[in-house]
Amino acid sequence: MMSHVDIQEVELSLLPSLDEKVTNTLSSLKRMAKTSSGQGRPRFVDTTMLFAPRSGGVKRYLLAKQAWLAANRPGVDHTLVVPGANHSVGSDGIVQIRSPKLPFGDGYRWPSSVRKWGAWVSALDPAVIEAGDPYTAGQGALEAGQRVGAPVVGFCHSDPAALAALHFGEWAKKPVEKRWAKLFSQFDRVVSPSRFIASRLEEAGVGNIVIRPLGVEIDTFTPERRDRDWLLKRLGLPASARLLCFAGRPAKEKNVDVLIEAVQRLGDPYYLVLVGAGSGMPAEDRVISLDYEKDPRAVARIVASVDAFVHANDKEPFGLIVLEAMACGRPVVGVNAGGVAETVDSSVGQLARKAEPRAYAEAITALFERDIEAIGKAARLKTVEQFAWPRVFEDLSMLYGELSQRPEFVRESVEAAQPVA
Repeated sequence: MMSHVDIQEVELSLLPSLDEKVTNTLSSLKRMAKTSSGQGRPRFVDTTMLFAPRSGGVKRYLLAKQAWLAANRPGVDHTLVVPGANHSVGSDGIVQIRSPKLPFGDGYRWPSSVRKWGAWVSALDPAVIEAGDPYTAGQGALEAGQRVGAPVVGFCHSDPAALAALHFGEWAKKPVEKRWAKLFSQFDRVVSPSRFIASRLEEAGVGNIVIRPLGVEIDTFTPERRDRDWLLKRLGLPASARLLCFAGRPAKEKNVDVLIEAVQRLGDPYYLVLVGAGSGMPAEDRVISLDYEKDPRAVARIVASVDAFVHANDKEPFGLIVLEAMACGRPVVGVNAGGVAETVDSSVGQLARKAEPRAYAEAITALFERDIEAIGKAARLKTVEQFAWPRVFEDLSMLYGELSQRPEFVRESVEAAQPVA
C-alpha cells in the first residue's frame, strides 16, 4: 500500500480543471491524510452521490455512522466524499466535490468524471473505502482503492435494474443489470441490507455478499414524541380521524398512488398524511400534503403522532423509514414483497397481498380491527432489540477491520465476516 498519495499526481489527474479553489481543497485533503498517518490512525472514507439536501435513508445511514464512529472508534478518522455545489472540505468531516445538478433530480448531483472522483478519494489515503452507489462515486472508489491499495466495500442500497424497468420499460432492465453486476463483482465485499437485495445480486452473478440490515436512531425516533392532539389541530381534523402517514420522496417506485387510492376507497374516517411525498401532486380528497422535513426530530414527531405508517413500495431494498416508524411505536402496513416484508410481520403490522389499492385497503382495515396500540409497542420493542444503530455499526466495524487488518476498527479482535452461501 502507498504510504501517501503524491499531491502532484492527483493534480495531474484533475487537469485542466485546476483553479485556486481546487488547489486549496486538494491541499486540505493532503493535510487531512498526513494528520491521520502521522498519528497512526487509519482513515475510513464513505463516498456516494446519493447525498443531497432532501436525501433519505442513505444520507441518514452515513450521518449516523459518522456520529457513531466519532463516539465509539476514536482511533479511526472518518470522511464523507459527496457531490456539492463547490469543492469544499468541511470541519464536519464532509468533503464536497463540485458536481452538476441532475434536472428534475430533487437536488441530487451527478459527478462528471470517474477519474477525478477517484483522485479526490485517493488523496485522503484511505485504509478502507465504502461506496454507496454503483455510479460515478462507486467507480471512482474502485479506482482509488487500486491506486492506494485499500479494500473497497460496495453497499448496495438500491436495485438500479428494477428502477430502469420501472421508469423506461422492461427493455432497460437487462443492460442495467449486466453493468450493475459487473461493477459490484469488483468490490472486495458487497454489503446488502436485506435478503431481497442479496438474492437480486446473486441472480446477477455477484458474490462476496454479506447481509447487514440498516438501523434506527432509537433516541430520535421514539414514542415519547407522540402528540396526537397537536397533529389533529395542525391538520384541522376531528379526534375520530384515523391518521395514516407516509414520509419520503415523491418517487414513482414508492407507489404513493396506491396509498392515495386505498384511502379514497376506504373513505371516512381515514386520512393520509404525506410528508414530502405529496410535493407537486394535485389536491386529493382525504389526502394532506406536508412539506419535506429536514429535521429528523420533526419527522419523528409527525410519525409518532399518527395511528399507523403506510408503505406500498413492493421492491423496497430495505425501508429505513419503516424502521423509524416502528421505533416511534407505530404499526406499519406494508406489502408482502421486497425488503419491507423482512422487517414487518403480523406482530408489528399488516402486509397487503400486493401493491394494489383494493388489497392495500383490505390490509389497512385488517390492521384497525386489531389492537394497534399493542402492535405499536411490539414494533418499538423489535427495533430496540434488533435494529438500534450501535448493533449495526459494531457488525460493520468488524467487517472493516477484517478487510483492512487494522485493529482500530474493532474493540478487541478482528473476526471475519462470512459471505452468504
